[in-house]
Amino acid sequence: MTEQQQQSATFAGGCFWGIEHVFKKEFVNYDIKTRVGYTGGNTESPDYKEVCTGTTNHAEALDITFDPAKISYETLVEFFFRVHDPTLVNAQGRNTGTQYRSVIFYHSPEQKLSAEKITQKIQEERYKDKKIVTEIIPATQFFDAEEYHQLYIEKNPEGYVCHYPRW
Repeated sequence: MTEQQQQSATFAGGCFWGIEHVFKKEFVNYDIKTRVGYTGGNTESPDYKEVCTGTTNHAEALDITFDPAKISYETLVEFFFRVHDPTLVNAQGRNTGTQYRSVIFYHSPEQKLSAEKITQKIQEERYKDKKIVTEIIPATQFFDAEEYHQLYIEKNPEGYVCHYPRW
């Protein structure tokens, strides 16, 4: 994949360990690259301990580098909605706090439009009786999480995961 072909998709939807794991597993044949970290907050270079306090406003997030000739942004957004509960405010599974909120961080006007359309479609088709609370906001600086968080479930298969396909 050449640098010109690459795009980024950034999602927050609970603990970044689980969301990274399910994306890597689902898209193993699509040459995606992932990294987990913190974004959307108001602190420079936050670390895990700071983010867990809830005072930085950062979300635990997954940043995906992908080739749109191999997989579409829309497919990634739809999968994001499939693997977490977008109706929960600041929570996912047993994790609670603003760092676990549901967010799509868009990198272009086209991504914003796609995310809005897919959110509306998922709302109408899957969550008729519950409101989707996923934020759709511009991507800001992404700070890589500490190395031990990267590919955590691959390194620690017994680790906690609350992400799974819901439909």
